[in-house]
Amino acid sequence: MTAGTADVAARIAVEPMRWWHLPEVADLERALFPGDAWSVEQFWRELSLDTRHYLVAVDDGRVVGYGGVFVLPPDSDVQTLAVRADRQGRGLASRLLSGLVGEAGRRGCTHLMLEVRADNAPALGLYGRFGFERLSVRHRYYPDGGDAVIMRLRLASQAGPGGGMTP
Repeated sequence: MTAGTADVAARIAVEPMRWWHLPEVADLERALFPGDAWSVEQFWRELSLDTRHYLVAVDDGRVVGYGGVFVLPPDSDVQTLAVRADRQGRGLASRLLSGLVGEAGRRGCTHLMLEVRADNAPALGLYGRFGFERLSVRHRYYPDGGDAVIMRLRLASQAGPGGGMTP
């Protein structure tokens, strides 16, 4: 990330996802995951559950990224993490993931799980920088037949003040 892209990432607010973000989140979801996008109703349900925590990245009033975590101590799972294609590579996914890791740690979780497409090199790199370890592969996990890599981050050994770790 260059100094210019760092400045752009710094001005983007990361805040809790609220109902008024959902139309833009759903549009972004359909653009990024056309084969298995969540519906607006699925996001509404997620926001209604105490075991969930969702964040959005907002730039000039527009949602440019989002992420969510399921938290039921001692377990937690990244539900989703996405950044608009033209904003990728600027540190937004790291900021969102850091918030999700921190929330899982604050709520007393000892580990954070996720699955990611086996062919998604940028996401695998991000998770690796955060300390996630590969556990297994689920073959043909996604509707299009793509494989998923199952990964885990141990929070107990990495959590500090405020929980979680930041790369």
